[in-house]
Amino acid sequence: MKIMAVDYGDVRTGLAVCDRTEFLASPIGVIEERNAQILAMKVAHMAEQYEVGEIVIGLPINMNGSEGPRAQKCRAFAETVECVTELPVRMWDERSTTVSAYQILDDAKVYGQNRKSKVDEVAATLILESYLEYRRKNKNND
Repeated sequence: MKIMAVDYGDVRTGLAVCDRTEFLASPIGVIEERNAQILAMKVAHMAEQYEVGEIVIGLPINMNGSEGPRAQKCRAFAETVECVTELPVRMWDERSTTVSAYQILDDAKVYGQNRKSKVDEVAATLILESYLEYRRKNKNND
């Protein structure tokens, strides 16, 4: 099944999708939208375009395991996406994905304006890779 990951942001939201074998996660772009309802509709359009069967939205959990206001905002967005798409939406711990995304871009020597637009889709790809790894390890437990 194809799965799409969403790294939800106030200004830019990164997207990634995997192939049907759930092996390869690839960035598919960034949506620049501040209105959560409009953003959810754009995410729904991308989900339809890529024929995904599930959506994973990054959940920014604090390092101590607690949830702050940002996590609640992501949960509310996830509910909107689930209503608009009628697809299952799963929240996924995204701790350190943005830091890791910046490190990947540093290693690739991606700087300047291009870096801002890339970090969100790289973070979405990392979220999806983490989720796919979990699914592979727990395939027999589901």
